[in-house]
Amino acid sequence: MKGLSPEELLSVSTELGRSIAGDRRFAIENGPSGFDPARPAKIPKTRFLCLMRNARLAALSTRYDDATGMLSISLRSEEVSFDLGSEKGRAQLEDWLTGFMGEEARGPLRVLPAPEGHTFSDTALGVLSIINRSSVAAVGEMMGAAVDPLRFRGNLDIDGFEPWQELDWVGRTLKIGEVELRVIKRTVRCAAVEVDPATARRDLAIPATLQKRLGHADCGVYAEVVSPGRLELGAPVELV
Repeated sequence: MKGLSPEELLSVSTELGRSIAGDRRFAIENGPSGFDPARPAKIPKTRFLCLMRNARLAALSTRYDDATGMLSISLRSEEVSFDLGSEKGRAQLEDWLTGFMGEEARGPLRVLPAPEGHTFSDTALGVLSIINRSSVAAVGEMMGAAVDPLRFRGNLDIDGFEPWQELDWVGRTLKIGEVELRVIKRTVRCAAVEVDPATARRDLAIPATLQKRLGHADCGVYAEVVSPGRLELGAPVELV
């Protein structure tokens, strides 16, 4: 769900022209957004709850069971569950989140399921987000603090490359296990990466620091699947 915590997958199937199945399948509308499920289109992230505006979301630890449609939320010693497959369950989640968000709820909160083929991603492209962990380490050196790769909310985290090497991959193809992906775009970072996923505090001015030190705020890339298959945790990554 857009704005909530990620979950580690040991493996996942990929499809041509599609993001990872289930990625941002739901979003939480923060007041009327204008989203039309009959004509789904990308709309600004700020019309939903998102870390860019709502750092307190990082305090929630969430798990989603694809088989049952149940979303579980842990907050300190409290744990609650909601059935996202039913209108009643979504309404219960909306009520719970309204209490949690407080003054940051600009209007009625509404849980939106994505129509088939749509994702509430920051891009309208059917892509995967790839994070080079050595670039994240380089960001940490700039900031003088440890930086968790989870701040960057990638679909895939990769190791074994030089810092910022991924920014030169646009137009190139990556082979990850049996899957081939073509890198199509660098990822411009927004204020969401300022939020510590462990504390829910906005504590590091990462985009501004990148802009000052490197002349851009890019970290990571988007890539589209050109030869589908199954992505496995620990699979080798090579530039072809």
